[in-house]
Amino acid sequence: MHNGGMQLLNESHIKRYNLMPVPPVEKNTEYFDVGVLRIGVEYRVLSDDIVAAARSRLATARGDDPGQTGDFDDRGVSIHVFALRDEKASEHLRFDCFEDDPHYHYISHDFKMNDVVGMDSFANGDHVQWALERIRSHLPGMLERARAGDIVPQIDYRALRDVLPRIAESASRLRFHHDEQRIKEAALAG
Repeated sequence: MHNGGMQLLNESHIKRYNLMPVPPVEKNTEYFDVGVLRIGVEYRVLSDDIVAAARSRLATARGDDPGQTGDFDDRGVSIHVFALRDEKASEHLRFDCFEDDPHYHYISHDFKMNDVVGMDSFANGDHVQWALERIRSHLPGMLERARAGDIVPQIDYRALRDVLPRIAESASRLRFHHDEQRIKEAALAG
């Protein structure tokens, strides 16, 4: 299938949602700026009340899948990849390393795209380590897929490689040491 100048292979395993993803909760996210990139690490809790509070604020997307509307009960580390353009951060990749439904997003606000791909626990192993390896070794292609290829030539790969251990430490710390009640309260406060 050909899509806007980009050759896409069979994407039947990808869900294209009609809403953009729930944004990161600033109070719960630690950010790492690396040139034109900003990487956020957040411990997320998704429950019916948190998703309902956020849903009314979500922008529409070009998808045909409305997504789950209830029975949310998941949690885990999310790793957000933003492009910095004109002092504005725009999220393009998100790795939701959740306990029950691990997945990742290709996000393009300009094209109103929110495509979600499930992670396979058996094939991928530890989701956080898998996500960090994707950032280390597959970031240019993934950003192209998310319609953010314009920043790829500007990425400082040495600086990214140098900051990845700090990102991994943050993800590990949040995975095992977090205050779920405080995280829920911040998410509900919006």
